[in-house]
Amino acid sequence: MTSKRNIYLKMKSIEEAKKILFDKFSTLATMGSETISSVEAQGRVLVEPAVAALSSPNFHAAAMDGIAVDAGVTFGASPDAPIVLHPGADAFWVNTGHVMPEGTNAVIMIENLNILDDQGVEIEAPVFPWQNVRKMGEDIVATELLFPRGHTITAYSMGALVSGGVFSVCVRKRPNVLIIPTGNELRQWEKIQQRGMVPGEVIDSNSHVLAALCRDHGATSLCHTLLKDNLETMTAAVEEAIIKGVDMVLIIGGSSAGSEDFAKPIVEALGEVLLHGVTMMPGKPVLFGTIQGKPVFGIPGYPVSAIVAFEQFAGPLLLSMQGLYRPDREKAMVIPGRKMASKLGQEEFVRVKIGSVDGRLIASQLPRGAGSITTLTRADGIIRIPADTEGIQEGVPVEAEFLRPRIAIEKTIVITGSHDNTLDVLADQIRRTANGVSISSSHVGSMGGLMAIKKGTCHMAGAHLLDPDDGSYNLSYIKRYLPGESVWVVNLVMRDQGLMVPRGNPRGIQGMEDLKSKDLMFINRQAGSGTRILFDYKLGALGLKPDDIKGYTAEEYTHMSVAVAVLSGRADAGLGIHAAAKALELDFIPVVTEEYDLIIPDRFFNTDKVQTLIETIRTDAFKSRVQSLGGYGTEKTGEIIFKS
Repeated sequence: MTSKRNIYLKMKSIEEAKKILFDKFSTLATMGSETISSVEAQGRVLVEPAVAALSSPNFHAAAMDGIAVDAGVTFGASPDAPIVLHPGADAFWVNTGHVMPEGTNAVIMIENLNILDDQGVEIEAPVFPWQNVRKMGEDIVATELLFPRGHTITAYSMGALVSGGVFSVCVRKRPNVLIIPTGNELRQWEKIQQRGMVPGEVIDSNSHVLAALCRDHGATSLCHTLLKDNLETMTAAVEEAIIKGVDMVLIIGGSSAGSEDFAKPIVEALGEVLLHGVTMMPGKPVLFGTIQGKPVFGIPGYPVSAIVAFEQFAGPLLLSMQGLYRPDREKAMVIPGRKMASKLGQEEFVRVKIGSVDGRLIASQLPRGAGSITTLTRADGIIRIPADTEGIQEGVPVEAEFLRPRIAIEKTIVITGSHDNTLDVLADQIRRTANGVSISSSHVGSMGGLMAIKKGTCHMAGAHLLDPDDGSYNLSYIKRYLPGESVWVVNLVMRDQGLMVPRGNPRGIQGMEDLKSKDLMFINRQAGSGTRILFDYKLGALGLKPDDIKGYTAEEYTHMSVAVAVLSGRADAGLGIHAAAKALELDFIPVVTEEYDLIIPDRFFNTDKVQTLIETIRTDAFKSRVQSLGGYGTEKTGEIIFKS
């Protein structure tokens, strides 16, 4: 082979070059799948949904250093009437993270103790049950959807997976890239470290930079030994790489117009040159072609040119091969749906969900608990509250940094209201569509959902509000609380509500009247939730009052949180859906079959993303998955119940 100068007179714009590249490789097979350890899965893309196998914490854990107690023994303590406790008897020393001793349900922080000489401890204030305790399932509840298929696993995600007992995941394989550094002037940094530089030598940094960029784009890479400017040797190296099955080749140097720039003749000899030269600075000499169906790039030798060429062309193609999309982080003004309080003296990074509603970016604060890894995995953005600010007022615009691309947020359907397990199924099922629609749901109860519609901070609300006068669901509440608002009511599911009790029903509970007669500990749902309204209605029908129910004021925000409270022994019973009881293998005592509907303002109903959601819930695939949960009926799923 002989060398000659490569003159590139037919340069393309960046847009034209990208079109040539992706048109050629649009049929390039997406990388296959493999099952790997969750702790090695950072940056990988899920092929199957990841569902928690364990609750986190998996036990009641002390959240502070101090003493664990039964909160009841502290009642009445005050500075004027301190109470003395005795470690080992009615108090137990614990450190943060320790298992709560049997019979205890609160922790008194060590700084609030007066340690007496006789080994007793004195307290001057009471604690309430579960104060300074991380309850079982506080962060993750077994069987909940951690991540849907197509999710890219982050460092935070790995923490959630392992905490949730998901120790292996099915992911896309990584593309394997061979990097070939070329040039008579190149030297390895190790050689320079040993003997110093000689004029005319250049340290090979590009291969290391490109290897790191490959990792950043989800690929593995192998750097070939340095090659001199020799056409035969370089051609043989590329041909061998293709035969061995690499997914992409990057030839560093040799793409310019010099007489010893060999990238073009190599690709011409083994395959087809698709483009040589792009109208951009730096990076103009970039070249790419195809050899046996594999992309091969000629990357310019100047370091900045090499980086620009990679990030404009090779990098995006690697992401495409894995189903990845990674734009730069954006910042935008968002409107908090609720006030966000903060302490003076510390800058706070508040994790938020963000959705576009009526052209406004609405931010909903996620829990701030230091132990809740899911607040990061669920977050769409971060709002920074300065140290000299006590908080952010509801409705006042504030800047947020996106953790997800703007286009994904625009395609997110914001569902606020009552919790239901089928929303997890729907969140995964809708990702099977090709238009990128996703779901963000927050659980504030059925009434909270109606109020979110009224304030214009969601696209739809999930509700199951029983009218005790006629037995209907939701309609009377819509007329009362959303006067003048034109809405569509679409049934999502019919579902069984009842008492969730420990497996084997050890207390022999037959119905709600036993909550009083057997002096049982109950776990309630929050005020305004449809389940709470149902519970209050049933109490009234039985002639019972809230004061008759031990634990009436103890509240949780989801059916799964109620279920885990029963599973952990924190409560003897809780009212919730059959699917939650089945998921945690609890016994279930039916109370009522109720209607769970989606309430959708008219202005959103015919949007593409909402219609995608409705089409999804009407599919046999979705209905089948719902029925497999247990306790659901889909005979009315997708049916329009009402339009105002």
